[in-house]
Amino acid sequence: MHSYPIEFESEKPSERLKEITDRLEQGIMELFESGRYMEYLRTMSRFHNYSLNNTLLIAMQMPGASYVAGFNTWKNKLGRTVKKGEKGIRIIAPAPYKKTVKVDVIDRNGATRKEEKEIVVPSFKVVSVFDLSQTEGKELPEIANDLTGSVEDYDSFFSALEKISPVPIAFEDILGSAHGYYSLADKRIAVREGMSEPQTLKTLIHEIAHAKLHDFDITLPPEERPQIDRQTKEVQAESIAYCVCQRYGLDTSDYSFGYIGGWSSGRELKELKASLEIIRDTASEIIDSVDKQLLEMRQEEEISGPVMAM
Repeated sequence: MHSYPIEFESEKPSERLKEITDRLEQGIMELFESGRYMEYLRTMSRFHNYSLNNTLLIAMQMPGASYVAGFNTWKNKLGRTVKKGEKGIRIIAPAPYKKTVKVDVIDRNGATRKEEKEIVVPSFKVVSVFDLSQTEGKELPEIANDLTGSVEDYDSFFSALEKISPVPIAFEDILGSAHGYYSLADKRIAVREGMSEPQTLKTLIHEIAHAKLHDFDITLPPEERPQIDRQTKEVQAESIAYCVCQRYGLDTSDYSFGYIGGWSSGRELKELKASLEIIRDTASEIIDSVDKQLLEMRQEEEISGPVMAM
C-alpha cells in the first residue's frame, strides 16, 4: 500500500479523482498481505461508517488515524486548529451539482414538446481531512466514546449480541476443536461451553457473521445455492469478527491472517473488492446494532448506574 501522504501529479480536479481511483485499485491488490490486511481492518473498526474507498484511503495514508474532519470543521465547529506543516489525508467526497436539461414532455393531446428541467448530477471530488493527532486546541469530550470503544461488562455485551443475532444462540459441549458453529439446517448458533469470556464473545461475533452472510435454504438444489467457497466464507466471518472486536477493545492478539495472501492469489480485483464491501457493510451493521442495544440498556438501567464503560 502507498505510504502517507498522497501527492498528485495534476492540479485538475477530474484528473486528481482519476489518480486517486487508480491508486485505490493498486492499494486493494497490495492490501492482502497479513500485516497490511490487519492494519486495514483496524482502521475499518474506527471508521466503520465510512465508504470502503475512504476507509482504504485512510488506511493507506494514516493507518493510526482515529477521528478525521476537514480544516474548517476542526477550526469553526470543534475549536481546534491543524498544526503547522501537517499534510492532509486525501479522501473522496460527494460534490453533486445542478444542471438544466431539456426533456420531452407529452401533453394531454399526445403532442410532444421540449421543456427545461433542473436535475441533480451526482459527482465526486478529492478533499483533504486531518486526523485528531494533527490538531491542537480544545478538548473533545463529546467524541471520547467513539475513540475508546472498550467493553468491560461481559453480560451486557453478550446480551446485545444475542438480541442482534438473526438466529437463536445456545451453549453446547462441542466435540473436536471448534469454538462454535452455525447450523444451516436448524438455523441456530452453538457456542462451546466453558470458554473464557473474550473467546466466547469473539466466537459469537464470528458465527453471527456466518448467520448473516452465509445462510440459505438447504432444500434448494445445488445449482441454485450461493456459489461461495468455504475459505471465502471463513475470511469474511473472521475479518468481521476481528473488526468488531477491535471496535470494542476485545483482545485480538490471537488473530492471524497469514493465509490471506494465499486466499487472494489469482482472484480478480472485482471479486476482492466485493468481499471487502461485504466485510465492511456487515461489520458496520453489527457495530451500529450493538451500539444501539447498549445505549438502550444504559438508558433503562441509568438509575442503578451505567451498564458499560464505552
